[in-house]
Amino acid sequence: MADVPRLRRDVLLEVKAKIQQGVLPQWVFADPDVYRAEVHQIFAKTWNFLGHESEIPRPGDYVTRWIVHDPVLLLRDEQGEIQAYLNSCTHRGTKLCTADFGQRKTFTCPYHGWTFNLNGDLVGVIAGNKVYGQEMDRSQWSLRKLPRVASYQGMIFGSLNPDAPSLMSFLGDLKWYLDIMLGRSDGGMEVRGVPQRWIIHTNWKVSSDNFGGDPYHTAMTHRSTVELGISPKDPMYASYGHQVVLNHGHGINLITAKAGLNVPPYQGLPREMWPMFERNLTPAQRQVFEKTMIMVGTCFPNLSFVSPMHGTGGPDEPLTSFVNFRVWRPIGPAKIEITSWFMVDKQAPEAFKEASYLSYIGSFGPAGTLEQDDAEIWTRVVEASQGTMAQDKDVHYNNVLNYLMGLGRVEPDPTWPGPGIAYPTCYLDAISRAFYEHWIDALLAEQDTDVLVPNR
Repeated sequence: MADVPRLRRDVLLEVKAKIQQGVLPQWVFADPDVYRAEVHQIFAKTWNFLGHESEIPRPGDYVTRWIVHDPVLLLRDEQGEIQAYLNSCTHRGTKLCTADFGQRKTFTCPYHGWTFNLNGDLVGVIAGNKVYGQEMDRSQWSLRKLPRVASYQGMIFGSLNPDAPSLMSFLGDLKWYLDIMLGRSDGGMEVRGVPQRWIIHTNWKVSSDNFGGDPYHTAMTHRSTVELGISPKDPMYASYGHQVVLNHGHGINLITAKAGLNVPPYQGLPREMWPMFERNLTPAQRQVFEKTMIMVGTCFPNLSFVSPMHGTGGPDEPLTSFVNFRVWRPIGPAKIEITSWFMVDKQAPEAFKEASYLSYIGSFGPAGTLEQDDAEIWTRVVEASQGTMAQDKDVHYNNVLNYLMGLGRVEPDPTWPGPGIAYPTCYLDAISRAFYEHWIDALLAEQDTDVLVPNR
């Protein structure tokens, strides 16, 4: 990599200036050189969501995940500790475990039969003493651990960067809102079923930005749900509430009902659960949670979440609620793999859990109404961003997209009880601008390293 020229710093600085002015060059959504820089400057250096502790409750339970192009074997060892290894045999490098999940005491490589235990130790070598002799030190050929692994509220993160800041520092003020979603009830959340995965031909920033800061799209993109009577007819319905800009590129929207409407509190969660909220949340968190219908946002760079209230409350459409986490794993500049987790409170009644799962499948599952709407639009964004005009990087050419909503027009709400900069509407581009500014700062950082891409 050392002989490859850098991404021109002046171009990156020009992009940052445009973001601060409320516009974004369209070429950033499909440029292969930017993608290469993102892989090394962002994903290789930050924390990446791997899974939830409830997926691997017992020693020997494992799941396989990815950090962009690095395969990860995530498991619980015999001591009950969570371990994360590069899912690659140390003999010839083949992918060690190909199953999505399972229960094992050891992992045997399908290539030459090297076997590793839950602690990553090499414990079996076919004809070992005969072909390697007793002098081979097996301890030198253990599975390679991810440099950093940590959890918060059951969420497991890993980092390829041994010098990454602590997970607590990385999450920052987002923790306050994650506590509302994940820590409100006794025992926290559990993943139900197996996370679903599918491919979309788009750029990871499009989906991260959409969930993080774009409730404005709901009135048009999801118009089919309005016509079906699933969503309100009011074109402003997703604007009510607060958009909260958080540190480190994170952001969340707390969407409420229009003033005067009588909406069940706490996202329609069963009344018998309400005393748990008293025990586990602060008064300020309960104040926010009580009136919130939808929580949707992004943990930079590519972990998004949505926690909606569904249903009318009638016998044919009971009130449901769930938490959906999804990772937009980049596979290339114009291709992502989505991994989507359905989570629900462990202490919720079983009937509520099952009804909530059906709501998730019908809305945000791979064939859900909302998911299909989003995927179609996201694909079109990248299709339109790969041509000659969209990819023109001439800094004097006004080849930019509009992120001006609310800039200089909407002031923060000084009465907001939670952390972050909270604006009194969700139809706003404040989170998006902050997201892209953090993104460009990451690309500008450490330009003296070998994370290099060709000049343009």
